[in-house]
Amino acid sequence: QVRLVESGGGLVQAGGSLRLSCAASSGVFSWAAMAWFRRAPGKEREFVAAISRSGDDTVYANSVKGRFTISRDDAKNTLYLQMNNLKPDDTAVYYCAARTFRYSSMGSDYGYWGQGTQVTVSS
Repeated sequence: QVRLVESGGGLVQAGGSLRLSCAASSGVFSWAAMAWFRRAPGKEREFVAAISRSGDDTVYANSVKGRFTISRDDAKNTLYLQMNNLKPDDTAVYYCAARTFRYSSMGSDYGYWGQGTQVTVSS
């Protein structure tokens, strides 16, 4: 059974940093490409970043490129999202997601989701 658990969210001032983690159940990282999505209040879910199964390839939304970094530690079965220079527009619930084969920026391509972690950026 696939389980994804996010952590690391919180309240931070604009310009600050946070690192999100997503702990996956054993074995997931052997087959999964991973991604982060977010949903702001009153808005639709939005792609943030994705990483290939090998970790060699990454892709980012334009809105976070240069500020956020996605990475994975297969030995720890953990996905990370390092978020720097945070802005109030980054306020959202952040979700990690997993899928087989190639990563994707489409949320509908992912079959496994965590419960989310809240990130709030104050101005």
